[in-house]
Amino acid sequence: MHFKNDLLLRAAKGEPTERTPVWLMRQAGRILPEYRKVRDSVSGFIELAQTPELAAEVTIQPVDLLGVDAAIIFSDILVIPEAMGLPYEMVEKRGPLFPNTVRSEAALKKLHISDGSELRYVTDAIQITKKALNGRVPLIGFAGAPWTIFSYMVEGHGSKTFSAAREMLYTQPSFSHKLLQMITDSTVNYLKAQIEAGAQVVQLFDSWAGILGPKQYAEFSLPYIAQICDAITTVPKTVFAKGAFFAREEMGKLNCETIGLDWNMGIAESRKLIGDNKTLQGNLDPAALYGTADQVREATIEMMEQFRGTRHIANLGHGVYPDINPEMVKVFIQTVKDFK
Repeated sequence: MHFKNDLLLRAAKGEPTERTPVWLMRQAGRILPEYRKVRDSVSGFIELAQTPELAAEVTIQPVDLLGVDAAIIFSDILVIPEAMGLPYEMVEKRGPLFPNTVRSEAALKKLHISDGSELRYVTDAIQITKKALNGRVPLIGFAGAPWTIFSYMVEGHGSKTFSAAREMLYTQPSFSHKLLQMITDSTVNYLKAQIEAGAQVVQLFDSWAGILGPKQYAEFSLPYIAQICDAITTVPKTVFAKGAFFAREEMGKLNCETIGLDWNMGIAESRKLIGDNKTLQGNLDPAALYGTADQVREATIEMMEQFRGTRHIANLGHGVYPDINPEMVKVFIQTVKDFK
């Protein structure tokens, strides 16, 4: 594949780059009026994600409109439970809802390990996107990390505490490991299908990592992330575990190229814990983008100074918030591009 811009791939592998590549988590989405227009043409989020041509269109929008150095396929982490036999709904302003949950062996028996074929609409969208991008920038594929997927399947919806999911780890550890392994196997199949379809980097999102304590995280999350990293050998991998500040040293040992930092993680401290042989991705506080152009520039430069001279992919420390002004997102991106 010949790239016009392969900065992200080189930065992930620790090769020299002329400048730091930059993209944003949730860049394809509600910050862009162009996205809202496409979304309003269908019944909602799920139909949009399941219509490959439209998913491809909103994946490419930020490359055109914001000038980012990578596209990330427009999809959702919860397509995996759906593929395993546990469908979900997207409730406006409330988020995902699973009408059924998995809290017993009987419920577990109704699930299967996905071979990836149920998610044809994602791989189709990747093929369409890759062809349309034509090497302009790399295309990122992604999946949720097993613990995060497990937490939704057990809890049934988003939660501040995920207490039902965490209860399961304490009261039914062997059941928990069984479900986590099924999710892991499904995720490996799914990511391999994404790569075959054309994803050139993959990212694992452990969105609810920070809700576990270090001991639980070491038993119920990291080993499954490690399995996925070990199974994917053909493209660079990024692991973003929101809130898992206590696991940074262990993450340095994962078989992946890049570790995503959230905005609570100190940059110098993270580098020391993770080591020099990983690229760090992040980690500006998304709320910094609520500022004026000068404030956004200043916050971005301050972040870039701290990463200077090390392996780095610029990003936010979480997804961009839906009500942030796209003009300020452009200021952030331009400031990274201009940083010398």
